[in-house]
Amino acid sequence: MATEVSHRPPLDLHGIHARYANATYIAASKGDMLDTVENELAGIKLTATNSAAFRSFLENPLISRDDKEKGVEDMLKGKVSNVTLNLMMTLAGNARLSEAPKIADTYSQLMKAARGEIEATIISADALTKAQVSAIEAAMKNQVGAGKKVILSAEVDPSILGGLQVQIGDQFLDLSVGSKIDSVSRTVV
Repeated sequence: MATEVSHRPPLDLHGIHARYANATYIAASKGDMLDTVENELAGIKLTATNSAAFRSFLENPLISRDDKEKGVEDMLKGKVSNVTLNLMMTLAGNARLSEAPKIADTYSQLMKAARGEIEATIISADALTKAQVSAIEAAMKNQVGAGKKVILSAEVDPSILGGLQVQIGDQFLDLSVGSKIDSVSRTVV
């Protein structure tokens, strides 16, 4: 059964996390609740990160599948959408609850692509000023094209000595002084 084009995920991702995230995306799209499910999955991931008891419940292989399904239903029924509940029940039934945080990350990646958001990271030797970050963000907007929004994060790594390292999506540009010194030192004189 083919999925309508309007409900297809915006990225072709593969692997076990993507399989569940894609199915959840399609179901949420059909139910017009993409953002709701994204927020719910982010909440589940946050709870798994902050609560040792919840994380232990998700990861403990000694808890039977039936007990996990009952536990998930007791915790989430009436508190989350049917799409999120169905995902978590399916994960419990397939003994994959421990993968829920990674599936939430993959779903978030699909949502960012659907919104036209591109993550970019700038690594500099010293902290950048707001004016510098704004100038770099403007230059990146020209690179990614119209209709795309750059989500920028800045990191400081003194080991690059100066200049910048820029990562936009899966592209990496190294304009650091450290890499220039390395390339010169490898050149035979």
